[in-house]
Amino acid sequence: MEFKCCNVSWWKESLASYEARIESLDKPNLLSLDEFYRKQLPPLLLQRNPNPYITTPELSKLMQWKLTRGKWRPRLLDFVSSLDEAVVKSASQKAFQSLPDISKAVSELTVLKGVGPATASAILAAYAPDVAPFMSDEAMVAALGNSKDYTLKQYLVFVNKLQDKSKELSTEGDLFTPSDVERALWSSTVGAKLTASSIDSGKEVKSNTTTKRKRKH
Repeated sequence: MEFKCCNVSWWKESLASYEARIESLDKPNLLSLDEFYRKQLPPLLLQRNPNPYITTPELSKLMQWKLTRGKWRPRLLDFVSSLDEAVVKSASQKAFQSLPDISKAVSELTVLKGVGPATASAILAAYAPDVAPFMSDEAMVAALGNSKDYTLKQYLVFVNKLQDKSKELSTEGDLFTPSDVERALWSSTVGAKLTASSIDSGKEVKSNTTTKRKRKH
């Protein structure tokens, strides 16, 4: 599914397939980590209003989710797991209170060692999915054509595109948040890769079978 696609049904179908795609990756603990990130962490953060914050253990688990769903970089997990609790609480409080100023919110979080714009976006998306989407590789490629520029400047461009898309998809009575758009793009990309992989596997099996038949002759 291309980013410019305006068929709401396709977007809804892609979003609805998200959990199945997560399961299909067959990565250790990803199901439970995704459950934590999408369903347990958001209400925890909202319960702390009017001065919401994230704790170091929660940030560590969020990082595990990010690295497990994407590319595993253990040093980042080590960095955030060793962060001082008071420092994490202070930085995240300032960040959440800065919203909807995403630039300021990201800058407040990236003072933490191991937290770049992508991780900062995951933190903000957990608290305000209607404002800040997660900066995933798959959604970046779909929306911008690349995923290598993990800068604040590039994230702001990404945010604008996903916010605009969410408004476009919400016009028919179905509410789409920027975070829904990100998950739909991620789901679509992973689904396409799985389909391509199964086709390649089928071709390989067919090729091996043909080779064996030729040898019999």
